[in-house]
Parts: sequence; C-alpha cells; structure tokens
Amino acid sequence: MTTTVIRVVQGDLTTQDTDVIVNAANEQLAHGGGVAAAIVRAGGDIVQDESDRWVLEHGPVGAGSAAVTSAGSMPAHHVVHVVGPRYEPDGDNARLLAQAVATALDAATAHGARTVALPAISAGVFGYPLVEATAVIASATMRWVKSHPEALDEVRLVGHDGDVAGAFLAALD
Repeated sequence: MTTTVIRVVQGDLTTQDTDVIVNAANEQLAHGGGVAAAIVRAGGDIVQDESDRWVLEHGPVGAGSAAVTSAGSMPAHHVVHVVGPRYEPDGDNARLLAQAVATALDAATAHGARTVALPAISAGVFGYPLVEATAVIASATMRWVKSHPEALDEVRLVGHDGDVAGAFLAALD
C-alpha cells in the first residue's frame, strides 16, 4: 500500500513540478486576478484560451465541478480549475470549500495525476479568512487521501508566502 505524502511548500504555485496544479478560479474562468492571473502569466495564453473554450462548451464552472486545461509552459501537465466559496459570515463556507478540494483531487486523479499542488482556495479575492480556509483545505485533503489511499503519491499545500505556508503547517498539526 502506498502512502500519500501531504507536505507544505512555501513558494510559487506555478513553478511546482507536479502533474497538476489547482487553480482557485471563478465560475467564468476569467483569470484576471490572484492565483488565476499568475497561472495565466506563467502558463501563457493557452491556459486562458482553453478555459474560454471550456466555458463555451460546458457553461460556467459550478460548485462540485472542475474544468481541466493544459498547463501551458508551466512544469505541471494540467491545471484543475475549481471554484471555492465566496466567504459569507453565516454561509456554508466549510462544506463548500471542502467540496472544492475533493472535486479538485478527483479531477486530478481522473487525469492520471500522481502529484498535485493546491493553493489556499478562497483565501484571497473570495475573502475566506486565511486560518479558517487553510484548516478546511488541510482537513479536506487529509480526509480525501484517507479514503483514496493509493490514488496519489504527493499533495503539496502551497503558500505563496510565509503567512500562508505557516497557516497550512499549523492546520496539519
């Protein structure tokens, strides 16, 4: 039985040498800000072009679904685009964020991935408090890995700076 390693990495999501990187996207896959904009800058126009084509063919990316594109010129092979919740103080935030993580990991393995890099989905433009978001992401990742013990070799929780990486580390403890 293989064991999936879950590790925290501080660095640039777009430079991760993994099979898949996960994008914290919006429903229209309009990659204009945050992680999404960084992915298009690093991967090239092909990422946005394929995203536009995906939305034309399938419609907006809803909760519980993912769009998959190539990664362009990034080291990863694919980008899995998922939409996390826009934080609402009395909303169903944790369930929706955990669902986005599970959806991303399901889509990654469906595309043959053995290694995946995840950012702090919803903790940027969508306003999810960082400590809460990283706790939900870490917990959802651990739950998914436990129920799919041989599906992946490694999941990286990637923080673009020390605060995000530190929050992921604290969440794994």
